[in-house]
Amino acid sequence: MSNNILIINGPNLNLLGEREQSQYGSITYEDLKKNCLKKSDELNINLEFTQSNVEGEIVNIIQNARKNIDGIIINAAGFTHTSVAIRDALSIFKKPIIELHISNIYKREEFRKKSLISDVVTGGIFGIGSNGYILAIIAMHELLKNGN
Repeated sequence: MSNNILIINGPNLNLLGEREQSQYGSITYEDLKKNCLKKSDELNINLEFTQSNVEGEIVNIIQNARKNIDGIIINAAGFTHTSVAIRDALSIFKKPIIELHISNIYKREEFRKKSLISDVVTGGIFGIGSNGYILAIIAMHELLKNGN
């Protein structure tokens, strides 16, 4: 089984713990990263964890992932609702992808209720806080184990 997973975090997620705790909780980005790496170690997964505030960098990360990554977990944050470029890069990936959101985008402002990437991903997790990352890692592990 291949088990190289990449978690991509979009704009402003580097400020977790500082911003809108009512939406995103109090966990910091570094603590979130530590929790994810711990879970990946438990599951014997090679996990890369990255964040960018720049749309083009995220596109480059996705394109480069085609070579050595078996599955992507992406919290595209604000780019979820605006980036055709990220959507197109994800559609080219051709391996399992999980869309992830800490908050429930369907219970927020109207413009957040439309995801441009949902129709090109394998599945999605949203609205259960930072624990969604752990569930996404487990789900991706299962997808890869089952050859999806």
